Amino acid sequence: MAKHEQTTEEEIIYVSKSELKREALELHELGCEIAGLAKKQREKLPLTDELKEAMTVADRIRAKTDAYRRHMNYIAKTLRSTPNVEEIQAAMDLMLNKNNKADVLLNKIELIRDEVIAKGDSKINELLNKYPELERQKMRQMARQASKEVKAEKPGKAYKELFQYLKEAIMP
Repeated sequence: MAKHEQTTEEEIIYVSKSELKREALELHELGCEIAGLAKKQREKLPLTDELKEAMTVADRIRAKTDAYRRHMNYIAKTLRSTPNVEEIQAAMDLMLNKNNKADVLLNKIELIRDEVIAKGDSKINELLNKYPELERQKMRQMARQASKEVKAEKPGKAYKELFQYLKEAIMP
């Protein structure tokens, strides 16, 4: 009988001790971030029942520093055995970056408002093509009034109203 040779080579993936420690530290930091969130925010995360219970305990022992530190180690250990750590991390990133995205969008809306005041009808027509829910007449009135305020060097009511109107139409 002929010997049957294996043609597939098994790849041995070597993970260094330092890399394991880095991953453990990242999970520890993630656990601390989750524990630092408010209860309402934590409810939005896809946590397992075991992690939810651990977070409840963490809330109760927060004032006891040594116990809290040991409990954070337990939470990190629990996270290592949790199958959906990537989902939890993605949800955390989304939650923490939400404010940054909103700030960028508000800055964009401010620039649009300034362009509407400076360019007038050409910018209004461009915006109406992009956002059909805007009203041409209302935009023109607010732009004219805001332009008068800017020329008088006292941005006031119409300047703010135009920003709010654009914000309601553009922000999701």
